[in-house]
Amino acid sequence: MRAKRLLTIDEAAEQLCLTPSTIRDWRFRRKHLAFVKVGSAIRVSQESIDRFIEQQTIPAVAFQ
Repeated sequence: MRAKRLLTIDEAAEQLCLTPSTIRDWRFRRKHLAFVKVGSAIRVSQESIDRFIEQQTIPAVAFQ
């Protein structure tokens, strides 16, 4: 079994081009991203980031 990649708040924010405070706000509101608590630390899985990107992607419309 492959270990899941867990990101810090700063790493998750960097991947999404957001500020760490936005990610923290989402955590408190339980919006958008699933979080993992490791002791007192909060982590975001790479899978959660990837799923968020997929869900927020708007497909292109072909013009004819």
